[in-house]
Amino acid sequence: MKKIVSALLVLTLVLAMMGCGRKTVDSDGYEEGKLGDTMKTYFFNFTVNSGYVTNEFEGYTPSEGNSLLVAEVTVKNTFQEDIEMYDTDFQAQWDSDGDEDFSVPITYDGTDEGLAPLNDQQLAGTYTLAKGEEVTGLLVFEIPSGNTDVSVSYMEAFDDDSTGTTYFVFFTAEEK
Repeated sequence: MKKIVSALLVLTLVLAMMGCGRKTVDSDGYEEGKLGDTMKTYFFNFTVNSGYVTNEFEGYTPSEGNSLLVAEVTVKNTFQEDIEMYDTDFQAQWDSDGDEDFSVPITYDGTDEGLAPLNDQQLAGTYTLAKGEEVTGLLVFEIPSGNTDVSVSYMEAFDDDSTGTTYFVFFTAEEK
């Protein structure tokens, strides 16, 4: 009898979580997609529309041994209020043998303000998305040269310092 009651409680909890609009992905808190897929996070939806690697972007050249990954993303605020966004909410990742297999956008310089975008298509280091607002822009990352199989990722982080699901959008970047 206890097993049946426990099973019903678990089922009720799962159904309640589904009803709250929060997607349960798997026990590891991991969800993956590909170019064009809309990833539905707790705070916003995002889509990686396209991506390419290049050796120069608006006069910016990467450090030796690196290329630039330029990813166009669309972000839509689905939260109940305005949210402050950071381009560093997103990371680029690639497969490597070392521990440093990720990077943050080139606008990050360790300060709250960050560096100014290089053009008006690039997302700012910090910006506010109004409730229901959608923005499309570029994220630019330095990655090791020769990596075209990449992902753009986002990990949910909450005010209580807990984390939720991590979202990965995998793709092969064009070379330009």
